[in-house]
Amino acid sequence: MQGRLEKMVATHDAPIRYELVLNHQRVPLNQLLGHTVSLQHTGQLYCLHCNMPMKKSFNQGYCYPCFSRLAQCDMCMMKPEMCHHAVGTCRDSVWAETFCFQSHIVYLANTSGLKVGITRHTQIPTRWIDQGAIQALPIFKVTSRRLSGQIETLLAQHVSDKTQWQRMLKHQIEPLDLVAERDKLLTTCANELNELAQINSGAMEFLAGEKVVDLHYPIEIAPLKVTALNFDKTPHISGVLHGIKGQYLIFDKGVLNVRKFTGYEITLI
Repeated sequence: MQGRLEKMVATHDAPIRYELVLNHQRVPLNQLLGHTVSLQHTGQLYCLHCNMPMKKSFNQGYCYPCFSRLAQCDMCMMKPEMCHHAVGTCRDSVWAETFCFQSHIVYLANTSGLKVGITRHTQIPTRWIDQGAIQALPIFKVTSRRLSGQIETLLAQHVSDKTQWQRMLKHQIEPLDLVAERDKLLTTCANELNELAQINSGAMEFLAGEKVVDLHYPIEIAPLKVTALNFDKTPHISGVLHGIKGQYLIFDKGVLNVRKFTGYEITLI
């Protein structure tokens, strides 16, 4: 099978079920654990948005013109607190109304340890799976991406907002009491959170009744040492598939970040 590589599709199950996607065609991956899987990059790259051929990928799959003009590639997608829609400089107000001005969730997750994150409410639990979280707990529901980013920035003064991907892939993370961690964090940030709630009246909902979600990954052998595989350096990647976590394929010879190479034309052998 050959086609443009896309982000893997993950279905929450025990363990999580993964599918490799090539030109919208899905290939179940869990059944390939323990078997040799070969992926050959043809040398062709295509933009995820306009589908035009390109020499270099920007922002995980876009050509430079699309990267420069699309709202989903703007800096505020990485730093939502920098949203500039209110001052009239949004790249695409229609897109923003669809994706930025809908309910967002602020959550705690256990990826390479405790972290805070945000996502659209429609992306739960997909976002947690993509990050390789073994546990997650929603803590706030808010009405816009910008507000979720403001809360995340506040909480990130006390807990990480990043995942150490090598540590995450070694799959040796101990479970945490996320409810206790949430309560401790909210106590620490109570004054600042109250100020945000007053400024954004009715836009923040504390999700007191949410339960911790546990996530289990199809991993037969976790790597002791994490070596990144790269189609730009090694067009033909082949090895025994030992596991899948986040958006990574874990081979006996290294790990491949599928998300990083979206838009690459790949032959699955």
